[in-house]
Amino acid sequence: MRYPKIFIALLLTIPLLPLRGMAGESAAAHEWGDNAAAGHIAHVNGIDMYYEIYGDGPPLLLIHGNGQSIAAVANQIAFFDKHYRVIAADSRGHGKSSLGTGKLTYLRMMEDYNSLLEQLGVKNAYVLGWSDGGILTLLLAIHHPDKVGKAVVMGANLRPDADAVNDWVPGLLQPYSDMVDAKIARHDTTANWALQRALLDLLQHQPDITDAQLNTIETPVLVMAGDKDIIRAEHTLEIFRNIDKAQLAILPGQTHWAPANDADEFNGMVERFFSTPFSRPTSEAILRSGLTVPED
Repeated sequence: MRYPKIFIALLLTIPLLPLRGMAGESAAAHEWGDNAAAGHIAHVNGIDMYYEIYGDGPPLLLIHGNGQSIAAVANQIAFFDKHYRVIAADSRGHGKSSLGTGKLTYLRMMEDYNSLLEQLGVKNAYVLGWSDGGILTLLLAIHHPDKVGKAVVMGANLRPDADAVNDWVPGLLQPYSDMVDAKIARHDTTANWALQRALLDLLQHQPDITDAQLNTIETPVLVMAGDKDIIRAEHTLEIFRNIDKAQLAILPGQTHWAPANDADEFNGMVERFFSTPFSRPTSEAILRSGLTVPED
């Protein structure tokens, strides 16, 4: 079977073609992710981390997925920079950020984002993470709760097992994984296969977030997924149920790529969550308040 020279890990960047912002404006036209006027380098934890900043207002950190870069969240930058100070970065080993030495892990990547926010003097940020970015957002809320005021996680998982990921995913991933290993064994230089191996290892063997760790999250979190996502709906529900201040949105008729392919609806839902005081009414409480038992 023939594969492209650079296969971006799993399937996470393939369906990004309709990069359209509000009012039909082309998000890609702004060259987000390659904008010298907005771009900066932060030296964090032994790497050079590339980031861009847009707009003014409360800080909003955007975290992209596996194999992606700032360009993947172009639709979100276009929408949110009108009312927020949007901070978008390339994760370690992605885009223009260097990989550094040692094993690539979600914990190391999360610490990079924490260090970036430290350098920028940002606390209590709104954080929106998509896919692997959702994993990093959860880890940031667990390990550095002072950095996260409100969070949205889209298509995130706590572990890479069959309870979390739909059963068709490993079958699609394994042939490419085998090919990457073969390329490395042959010392092939047509692509950075070692980096591809590291990205695959994230997907195949990480993360390892427990329900007990989720229980420690005190910040409000909107947990999102498409109804035909890579992540099982039952697993998304597990994340929701283990965060005290959580709301759940299973997006009808949507996939893992809703932030790109239905950006207007996705962004509008995220904005309502960010801009509205958190509440979590229950049907039980409403029913109890409306029922009266006649006295004998």
